[in-house]
Order: sequence, then structure tokens, then C-alpha cells
Amino acid sequence: MGALGLLAMDVPEEYSGAGLDYLAYSIAVEEISRGCASTGVIMSVNNSLYLGPVLKFGSEEQKHKWIAPFTSGDKIGCFALSEPGNGSDAGAASTVASLDGDEWVLNGTKAWITNAWDASAVVVFATTDKSQKHKGISAFLVPMPTPGLSLGKKEDKLGIRASSTANLIFEDCRIPKANLLGQLGMGFKIAMQTLDTGRIGIASQALGIAQAALDCAVDYAEKRVAFGSPITKLQAIQFKLADMAVALESARLLTWRAAMLKDSGKPFTKEAAMAKLAASEAATAISHQAIQILGGMGYVTEMPAERHYRDARITEIYEGTSEIQRLVIAVVITQDKAEQKTGHHDVSNTQHREVAACGTG
Repeated sequence: MGALGLLAMDVPEEYSGAGLDYLAYSIAVEEISRGCASTGVIMSVNNSLYLGPVLKFGSEEQKHKWIAPFTSGDKIGCFALSEPGNGSDAGAASTVASLDGDEWVLNGTKAWITNAWDASAVVVFATTDKSQKHKGISAFLVPMPTPGLSLGKKEDKLGIRASSTANLIFEDCRIPKANLLGQLGMGFKIAMQTLDTGRIGIASQALGIAQAALDCAVDYAEKRVAFGSPITKLQAIQFKLADMAVALESARLLTWRAAMLKDSGKPFTKEAAMAKLAASEAATAISHQAIQILGGMGYVTEMPAERHYRDARITEIYEGTSEIQRLVIAVVITQDKAEQKTGHHDVSNTQHREVAACGTG
């Protein structure tokens, strides 16, 4: 993927990226995930969650140091926001960072970190001022491996089993003062904006899984003969396939719309949440129906339908659960409605939107 430019798609060529746009990225993630959802999420995390915040918030020196080596496939990065106790409440970060001379000292545990066992760097979010709550969170760039940072066990997962997922454990982990990403106290903003773009990647992953499940169902239904004809002649099967196709195409258009809004520099928080919600739920529903069409053959590993079903389920959970996506959508549309009535931008509503936007990273 690195040789093909797929690991740094929207990164400018001056930082060794492919210099493409987010629509191209979305399509690429879908196609990779159509073949292997595990590979798709590795690609998505490196592009959206690791390189994304460094590209947007990093200094020029940080961009050259932390982006260029992570574009060729020799190194990949990860993103550490979630913790064992905070889940969807990303503002309740218990991992802390304290300044000691010219070094930051990190202590705490990050959970459910995709690429953890394979990464060479991580964007970490830690509390630097507890009195400021979510405004007291900052972001840091941490090399891997590094003294004071250890990995938890590799999780044994239902799906996306070829990607590594583990805890990151910080015990007096010291990093240079220059490894602060963005400004002090800017971490929550960085995390939320990063998750907006990350949701386009996960929506695209879900589309790939859904397309693969639909392809599998159609191929099997054309070959499976019952009552003297292929089962594609049965109305019950036809209706299932039609509903699956409509759900897939609807989610795909929502995802492309979010990507195009990002490319044009327009707000896309709501649209990214809609895309992630629609695509993830479509992937689960379509892969479910694919198994139903295959019958017993859908339940065995001889056919890929059961893998698509297992892979699809996580897309409704990570980078913000479906419940969080609905909350984000509702907060944005109600704020937009209020602003239309008053004719001015309500800062308190913006803060409400930020807090509501928390999600598993």
C-alpha cells in the first residue's frame, strides 16, 4: 500500500504523500476493505487518525519528522484517545502529562488502540490541566518503542482479526517538550476534528465490507438452484438483494458527500456522522442478509460471508458508536436551526456540540 501511495493519500507531495483528495481516499479505503477489512482499517488509521492531525496541527518541523517516514509503508502510526474507563466520554481523560524541565512525563493507560503492536509512533491525548476539564487536554507525539511505554496483550477479536488492537500503558514515559502537538489545551479540539475525518474512513471501510457481502450473496444466489431455478428468481431473494443494494448506495452517496465537503473546505461534522452511521449500519444489515441468502453455507468459513458479518460489527462501535453519531447529528441540526432563527452564532452551543462529539478513537 505504501508503494502505491495509499498510506498517505491526502498528504501533499512535499511530505512524501500522494497529494490526492479525500474523495479519492474514501474510494480507495472502500476498495481495499472490499478485499480485506483488516487491511482497510490499518490504512484508514494511518491516513485519518495519525497523519491527519499531524498534517493539520503540526509545526513544519513536526510534519517533516512525523509524516514523511510514515508514508512508504515502512512505518505506520496509531491514535490513542480512548481509555478503559472513559469510552464515549473522551473528555474524561485520566491519562496525565506533566512538564518536568524540558520533558513531558506521561502516565496512564489508553485502550482499544488499532495498529498498537505494529506502530512506530502514536498521537496521544492526555490531561495537562484537570481544572479545565476537556479544555485541559493536550495532544502529544510519542515514538514507539520508547522507555516508559509498554503494550498490553493483543486483543482476540470477533472481526478485523488481522489488525492489532491493544492497550498502551504509560509509566513515567518521558518525551521532549517539542513533542506537544498544537497548542497546550488544544487536544480535545484536535481529537474531535480528527474523528470527523476518521469517520469518513470508517464509513468507507463499512462500504467495502457491505459491497463484498452483497457481491457474495449475488454470486451465490445466481448459482444456487432451488425448485428448478436459480434462487435469484425467487421474489423473497430479489427483495432482499434490492434492499441491500439501496442501503449500500445510499450510504455510499452520504460518504462521498462528506468527503467532497471536506475537500471543498466546508463544515462536514454532521455529514461525516451521517455517513458513518448509515454505512456501518448498512454493513451490518447487508452482511446479515448475505448469510441468510447463503443459508448454511453462510455460516461456515468455506465462504467469506461469515467474515464480512464479523468484520462489519465493529464499524458501529469504533470512532464513535452509532449512538454517538446520532447525538452529533442531533446537536448540529438543532444548533443550525437555532442560528437560523437568531441570526448569530451561539458559542455555548458550539461547546455543547464539542462535548457531544466524544467518541471511541
